[in-house]
Amino acid sequence: MLEEIGLSVEEKFRGLVDEDWVRKVAQQVLRAEGVAPPYEVSLVFTDSETVQRLNRDYRSVDEPTDVLAFYMLPQKEADSSFALPPDGVLRLGEVIISYPQAVEQAKEQGHSIDKELALLIIHGILHLLGYDHEQPEEEKRMRARERELLEERVSFD
Repeated sequence: MLEEIGLSVEEKFRGLVDEDWVRKVAQQVLRAEGVAPPYEVSLVFTDSETVQRLNRDYRSVDEPTDVLAFYMLPQKEADSSFALPPDGVLRLGEVIISYPQAVEQAKEQGHSIDKELALLIIHGILHLLGYDHEQPEEEKRMRARERELLEERVSFD
C-alpha cells in the first residue's frame, strides 16, 4: 500500500533536518489518528520569509508563523460534493514549517529542536485531518491531542 510522505527541505536546512526521522514522526501521527494507506502527505521545511509570504497570500495574515497546513480533504464547512480521485489514494495536503521559527521556539520553550519539529509536524498533520483551534473548545481538543501524541506516541530518538 502506498504510504507517500513527500519531503522538501530547503537547501540551507539540509543536514539539519533528519528526513527519515521526519517521515517516521509523520507516519506515527497518521497511524495514531487511524489513517491507513494508501495516502499522500507533503512536508516542507523552509525559511521564515517564505512561510510569512504564504501566510499573507493565503490567509491574509502578514505575520511570521511556525507552521501552515494546506489541506486537500474537504473540511467541516466545505461542500461535501468534493470528489476524491478514483485511484483511492487519500491526498491529505501539505504542511509547511519554518525551520528558523522552530529553532527560535525550541530555545524559548527550553526543549530540543527535535521536540519542536515533532510538535509542528503533529500540529500541521492534525490540521490536515480537520482539527482546528479557531474556537476555544476546538483549541482545547487540538492541544490535548497534540500533547497526547507528543508524549505517548511519538519518539524523538
